[in-house]
Amino acid sequence: MNSNQLDATFAALADPTRRAILARLGQGDATVSQLAEPFAMSMPAVSRHLKVLEKAGLISRNRYAQSRPSHLEARPLKGATDWMSDYEQFWNVSFDALDEHLSTVMKERER
Repeated sequence: MNSNQLDATFAALADPTRRAILARLGQGDATVSQLAEPFAMSMPAVSRHLKVLEKAGLISRNRYAQSRPSHLEARPLKGATDWMSDYEQFWNVSFDALDEHLSTVMKERER
C-alpha cells in the first residue's frame, strides 16, 4: 500500500461517523437514507462522509434504478492492518516488559 493510500485510509477512519458507516456496511450494502438513519445529521452531511470514504477506496457506490447503494471495500483496511502489524512485535515486547515489572512489584508487596 502506498503512502497516499495509507494516509487517505487513516484520515477516513479518524472520524467516528465514518467508522460507524463502515461498520454498518460490513453488514451489507445500504443506501444513503439507510446509512443516515442512526445519525442526527442531514443527508448531504452523510453524503459528504460517503465521498471521503469513496475517495479513500473504502466504499464503492453503485447505481440501481433510483438508488445508489454503497458497498464496503475492505482492501484498504487490510493495507492499514498490515501496516499496523509491523508494530506488533514492539507492543508484544512492551507488554511483556510491563507484565514482568508488575509481577516484580506484586512480589515485593507480598513481602
